[in-house]
Amino acid sequence: MSQNRGAAVRYEGVQKSYDGETLVVKNLNLDIARGEFLTMLGPSGSGKTTCLMMLAGFEPATHGEIFLNDHPINNVPPHKRGIGMVFQNYALFPHMSVAENLAFPLQVRGMGKAEQEEKVKRALDMVELGEFGSRRPAQLSGGQQQRVAVARALVFDPELVLMDEPLGALDKQLREQMQYEIKHIHENLGVTIVYVTHDQTEALTMSDRVAVFNDGIIQQLSSPDVLYESPQNSFVAQFIGENNKLTGEVVEVKGDRCKVRLADGTVLQADKVNVEGVGDRTTISLRPERIEVVPTDQHENQVEGVIEELIYLGDHIRVRMNICGNDEFIVKVRNRGERWDLQEGQKRRIGWAASDCKALDAVA
Repeated sequence: MSQNRGAAVRYEGVQKSYDGETLVVKNLNLDIARGEFLTMLGPSGSGKTTCLMMLAGFEPATHGEIFLNDHPINNVPPHKRGIGMVFQNYALFPHMSVAENLAFPLQVRGMGKAEQEEKVKRALDMVELGEFGSRRPAQLSGGQQQRVAVARALVFDPELVLMDEPLGALDKQLREQMQYEIKHIHENLGVTIVYVTHDQTEALTMSDRVAVFNDGIIQQLSSPDVLYESPQNSFVAQFIGENNKLTGEVVEVKGDRCKVRLADGTVLQADKVNVEGVGDRTTISLRPERIEVVPTDQHENQVEGVIEELIYLGDHIRVRMNICGNDEFIVKVRNRGERWDLQEGQKRRIGWAASDCKALDAVA
């Protein structure tokens, strides 16, 4: 159980059930540091949004305790928790101007008129909407409305801001732009942010740490680079980024390395991550960008395969191959502006380092 006195947020043994039988959050212990940007990432139904709603006070915990700045808040109503909140649908008051929307949480807190105006101006400038205070939400684009929603969550200087899929309604280009804007606001203010999304790219781009949820449990809690480079189980490897999987049996273990025999008899070397010993079934995880089409002697793993499909994607060529009985094996070949001689139906030898291969728990 976590005992980090000084964490901004602390979940201790928190569980949640809606029907009294099925747990959607299972014995959650999690510390979120002051000033941290932590993202709860996972598929629909994994428990991430429920965790956020319990922290906001919109859902009660079935069991366990949630602490905010070391104070238990299970019995504190939402409006007394002092938490800023940003929703996917913006939740702006349509009959109010932008400035009035931002002033509302300040009025609720009994703040004087002059201080309200000062804070509203500062918040609008922060999201680069200083000239938009007199407009109504309907007169703004989706991206501008989301900026207003972010400004409203920050205007009363909360120590904690919760964001629930805030960019889900925006188009791809605007969503990417807003990711960087929110990241920069966080860096400038140092406020603690807990962010919920099912978008892995969003999580990797913005977060200090990412908690990957599945089936009500945190599968891995790591910085974005560790999450991508060193997944601790097959679910994380498949959920974060694109990933090749090859299933086989461990035939040798030496220290942190192992050898795995695939169904077709091919033996590969891999980092031993989530297997115990010889005879274990395992699924090897391998990122497509780590594979070389022209292998060298430095590549411990080399196999021959047939090119099934080539897709030109600008910065790289996506090559689908049939290797070791797997016809969905993906290789990303970087576009260096050179002539490339890959062709569908062609046999090619490919290779990769053993350190790029992770032996994880077996999946079908």
